[in-house]
Amino acid sequence: MSDLGGSGAGAPSAASFWQLFKPKVFTVLGEGYGLAHLRSDALAGLTVAVVALPLAMALAIASGTTPDKGLVTAVIAGFLISAFGGSRFQIGGPTGAFVVVVFNVIAQHGYDGLLLATLMAGAMLVAAGFMRFGTWIKYIPEPVVTGFTAGIAVIIFTSQLKDLFGLAPDSLPAEFLPKVEALWSARETLDAATFAIAAAALAAILLLRRYLPRAPGFLVAVVGASLAVWLLGLPVETIGSRFGAIPSSLPLPSLPSFSLHQAVEVLPAAFTIAFLAGIESLLSAMVADGMTGARHRSNCELVAQGLANTASACFGGLPATGAIARTATNIRSGARSPIAGMLHAAFLLGFMLLAAPLASYVPLASLAAVLVIVAWNMSEIDKFRSLLSAPPGDAVVLLVTFFLTVMVDLTVAIQVGVVMAAILFMHRMAQVVQVEKGVGFLQGDVDDAQIPALDYAFQTLPPGVEMFSLRGPLFFGAARSLRDALEAMPTPPRVFILRMRNVPMIDSSGVAALSDFMRRCRARGVAVIVSGIRPQPSEVLARMGFDGRHDNLRLAENFAAARAMAAAMIQAGQAE
Repeated sequence: MSDLGGSGAGAPSAASFWQLFKPKVFTVLGEGYGLAHLRSDALAGLTVAVVALPLAMALAIASGTTPDKGLVTAVIAGFLISAFGGSRFQIGGPTGAFVVVVFNVIAQHGYDGLLLATLMAGAMLVAAGFMRFGTWIKYIPEPVVTGFTAGIAVIIFTSQLKDLFGLAPDSLPAEFLPKVEALWSARETLDAATFAIAAAALAAILLLRRYLPRAPGFLVAVVGASLAVWLLGLPVETIGSRFGAIPSSLPLPSLPSFSLHQAVEVLPAAFTIAFLAGIESLLSAMVADGMTGARHRSNCELVAQGLANTASACFGGLPATGAIARTATNIRSGARSPIAGMLHAAFLLGFMLLAAPLASYVPLASLAAVLVIVAWNMSEIDKFRSLLSAPPGDAVVLLVTFFLTVMVDLTVAIQVGVVMAAILFMHRMAQVVQVEKGVGFLQGDVDDAQIPALDYAFQTLPPGVEMFSLRGPLFFGAARSLRDALEAMPTPPRVFILRMRNVPMIDSSGVAALSDFMRRCRARGVAVIVSGIRPQPSEVLARMGFDGRHDNLRLAENFAAARAMAAAMIQAGQAE
């Protein structure tokens, strides 16, 4: 077949369809890939693997599962995201955005429920990619994204206080306020050795970032803390004491247990995972484009994220997405292609196979220090402060999304935030729409090429003729403006000129508003002339049968023609 999606004139060809979903690795190999490129990619992949190793374990523990799940996710999903993705530099794996979601899903549905939700989310992402939803990222408002990421940062930080201070609460609820109360009640159980290890690891990370920014601060801090605990014999909790030994091989793939009832139960969680994976991966790809001048394929990236999450679930891993910090590290380390990301996964697998027994000695306090830094980076405090200074509506959306994320639920926060932002946008767009009466404002407004702009100030309307000029998109949020303008006139004219030169688009509610305007004019014996209608409104009006339903309607190419037509109608007594 030469076409996909139908045989119409607009149907894409197989070649163009393939280009939309062609993994970037094929593009790179087609451009020529030599030993120098491989050397650069190998060095970048090794650097990112060193950063990702402690991070993957820490994120898995924060998510309420075992550290090996994070490593499996980084290996399997990280490889597939790079191999099939639409970005040259994307690094995939577990991220902080999923910590809250994963923790809650495991608490409500168990780990099998998480695997099923991740599998379903993978299928959703693949479908979203093939339906070309990748470009919709630009419609997610900045206050919503910043609000929920800052909220997640607060939750991650709070979840690490136990391991950071070595606290021993009787129980640790999942809800934010009860968790804070439980931690505060357990303040007397603070363990000095644990806090010292956490503080030393945190200081090491910050100092290395300040004075040796290219050093793998996370790994240095974790290895240093492990050596200190081992050499000094400190009685602090480690990965081995809490979780046992980490497996030194990948599990065999298998499909998660499945039932229709369970699928319905985890469906909201699957939607949340798919949404977060899509948003964060495309944001990460956009950051990479900004750093390198490259251009990613958003729909291809969604398909890769879907495949990666599906495979991660089959190997018993966690949800995965593009990681902005690791992607930036990959670029700064000299990566040239997606092969760097594939090698990063291979290096992680090597670490897992060779050094898994040593991971048992890693103190949990050092991983808590790593996650404190992750939470701080996620909070984007500067952007948060900047948005607080934005127009009041944006600030309200930011704060509502933030507080709902922390206090209620991430899914609810995103839903409410997006709906609020949409209503705010519609309100603002409705305010943009103007219905102006008369022709005094026409000076300098070139309606068409036939009449010089200077003549507009001297244009007058014949007696019995009035004009409304619409400005802005005529959609359902602004449809009442036209009716209100008509109702405000004490005496109806014989002819209305409705000037639509500055209406770029119209929707079904706008058409309904025009129809209602025409009915009211006809009831009052007023003829209507619509002038300067643009292509999109003209197409929508014609498709919805607007012309045929109104016998008192005339169309004019421009204002001058409409004015002449109105004058002729008045003179001939044709207006009713």
